[in-house]
Amino acid sequence: MKYIGIDYGTKRIGVAVSDDEGRVAFPLGTVEAGPKALSEVDMLIKQNRAATVVMGESKDLSGQPNPVQEYIEQFAKDLSEVSAVPVVFEPEFLTTAMAGRQGQDKPLRQANLRGQERLEKSDASAAALILQSYLDRKNQ
Repeated sequence: MKYIGIDYGTKRIGVAVSDDEGRVAFPLGTVEAGPKALSEVDMLIKQNRAATVVMGESKDLSGQPNPVQEYIEQFAKDLSEVSAVPVVFEPEFLTTAMAGRQGQDKPLRQANLRGQERLEKSDASAAALILQSYLDRKNQ
């Protein structure tokens, strides 16, 4: 079964996809946040034949929802209705920073990507970290 992972942000939404067996996550790309985001993510779900969406759940160090969590929950609700696939939450903590620090975006540095392009790749890598965390727990 294939999965789509989402790292929701107010500017960009990072998207990742799993392999057909639902074991390994890969960065897919980003979608610009805004009025078209819902339909664009829905299109990616359909193109990749994903059966489930895994969204990062944003909480602070004390376990309380971050301000963006309200937007995440609304996007998840809307996406579930539009795509007719279940949306589950996976706790995330500094996944964008981790994507850079753990070498997920090492090829980005080597390719000398800068600015917007590097941020977009990093958001997709963060989505892959969220999805991989979910897949690892599920497949244990």
